[in-house]
Amino acid sequence: MVPEPDVPWITLVHNDPVNLMSYVTYVFQTYFGYSKDKATKLMMDVHNKGRAVVSSGTREEMERDVQAMHGYGLWATLQQDRK
Repeated sequence: MVPEPDVPWITLVHNDPVNLMSYVTYVFQTYFGYSKDKATKLMMDVHNKGRAVVSSGTREEMERDVQAMHGYGLWATLQQDRK
């Protein structure tokens, strides 16, 4: 499959059995600069739905965000957004 250049990439954070919900909220606030409300909503999506889209942009930006999430100990992946 050839990536479509005009389709943005997304960073997904996946649920895991290790990290506390409060820690995931903290990471989203600290790294992305999200408000506590937005960080909590995303964390609840991770917890209840198994994953959440936490950022979108170019492939390079999303690779950076995935690496950062890994650095915080979170399970994250990137993919092209297929909305």
